[in-house]
Amino acid sequence: MAEKAEAKPKAAAKPKAATAPKAKAPAKPKAPKAPKAAGAVESTRESTRKTREGLIVSNKMDKTVVVLIERRTQHPIYGKVVIRSNKFKAHDEVGCDIGDRVEIMETRPMSRDKRWRVTQILEKVK
Repeated sequence: MAEKAEAKPKAAAKPKAATAPKAKAPAKPKAPKAPKAAGAVESTRESTRKTREGLIVSNKMDKTVVVLIERRTQHPIYGKVVIRSNKFKAHDEVGCDIGDRVEIMETRPMSRDKRWRVTQILEKVK
């Protein structure tokens, strides 16, 4: 048995060598961007403003109309389809009448309540 103990010497503890940081690959040179012509506008730019479609219920104010927007949502518990509605005041440069179906777009605040503008009349009242 003594022979077996001598045959298997314990492995000497190896000191941990300090790991050298890996060298980063050289950065690829970026291609220079083509200069834009002065006054050129990108045509691919899309608006992130909200648009809604609604019915005009009042036009008694000066350059302002009240637009009723109805949306159908499902009740969260009962599952029945419920009609919800909101009224928005919108800036009107086009000249809308009561009963017209219009499209309105979100815009900067124009007054205390007015944050929408009429973009187009979809259907005129007869």
